[in-house]
Amino acid sequence: MVKIKPFKAIRPEPTHAGDIASLPYDVLSTQEARILGDQNEKSFLHIDKAEIDLAEESSPYAEEVYLRAVSNLKEFLKKEWLVQDQQEQFYLYQLTMNGRSQMGLVVCASIEDYLENNIKKHEFTREEKELDRIRHVDATDANTSPIFLTYRDEEAVNTLIEQWAADHAPVYHFSSFHSVEHKVWVIDQSIIIDQLRQLFEQNVTELYIADGHHRTESAVKVALKRKEASPNTSIEEEFNYFLAVLFPKSQLAILDYNRVVNEVIPEDFLEKLANKFDVEKVSSSYKPVQPKTMGMYLKKEWYKLTIKPDFMSDDPVKGLDVSLLQEYVLTPLFEIKDIRTDKRIDFIGGIRGMEALSEAVDNGQFTVAFSMYPTKIDELIRVADSGKVLPPKSTWFEPKLLSGLFIHDLESN
Repeated sequence: MVKIKPFKAIRPEPTHAGDIASLPYDVLSTQEARILGDQNEKSFLHIDKAEIDLAEESSPYAEEVYLRAVSNLKEFLKKEWLVQDQQEQFYLYQLTMNGRSQMGLVVCASIEDYLENNIKKHEFTREEKELDRIRHVDATDANTSPIFLTYRDEEAVNTLIEQWAADHAPVYHFSSFHSVEHKVWVIDQSIIIDQLRQLFEQNVTELYIADGHHRTESAVKVALKRKEASPNTSIEEEFNYFLAVLFPKSQLAILDYNRVVNEVIPEDFLEKLANKFDVEKVSSSYKPVQPKTMGMYLKKEWYKLTIKPDFMSDDPVKGLDVSLLQEYVLTPLFEIKDIRTDKRIDFIGGIRGMEALSEAVDNGQFTVAFSMYPTKIDELIRVADSGKVLPPKSTWFEPKLLSGLFIHDLESN
């Protein structure tokens, strides 16, 4: 069973919430973030991606970046754009996109649950990205971006959350990036807080990282560093917990995460594909509507590729569509073995639409594009439960949780 706790959030004064809330630091390039920061002095990017306030030639990993993040956080607090709550509370965070809503419970999750594999991961982290967030958490003494967790639906939890939202007015209500509607409620009644804590401790056996593996690893490593420095501190110290938003899995949507390749296409390419796939030319763009199929855009033509039954797999990882593309196309036909590092391949999130794939090929930047059937949340959970990891770039969650609406103070400086 998993442990959650309420916390005293540092969060926007209500009139500033829409200005402060920003896209996560890791979905924007420094240049994109710099443009947004220049347009908005209240953007949380000044804290979460503080290199935007330094000279363009500065390294995003320079020590002065983390020092600037600290000074900007202090400035936001001084101006009362951000204010810390006086009592420990839970919060609700609802995001609505294209008519579909998901409601998350904002909590602090336990470092111990992660170390004991009650909070499960599904991907590897990269050292340089992990180190960046370790330094950021260490310097600010705070979790500044929430980790996106999911769990198997628990009816009693859903009922409590839905009732609270129905009976209380949100403290924030605004629309932001990609016309997503954001609402936040404060749960400040101790009886409801205790009921939610008990429900998770008694009925929810695992949490799963949907998005935020680097933030999780960083929070854990900072906590271990704090514990090493002060070995006699209580397990209830704030640094033993990290900021998270918990969503029931039934409410989540994973979009397709498509592939584009820049490589010379051999003359017998279609013939080689036909060894493993049924290849069918189609009259318009093909967005897969069922697993074991994928679209391909090549030389201004769209194709539907269907994996032949002999090459399917029941393995939780090898059976995924992204794995089938890797095993039967990318590796044998293009010699692309490590998609994390190979410069010949790139990835386009499904939110950008099918036109982004054809445009990437038609403008000459790439030679072929593949549209993928999205990985399902149950497949992610199956992989995590098996102790394995998903292939890189397997999931694209939308809508994105905004940063700046909640900060967890580690209270260790």
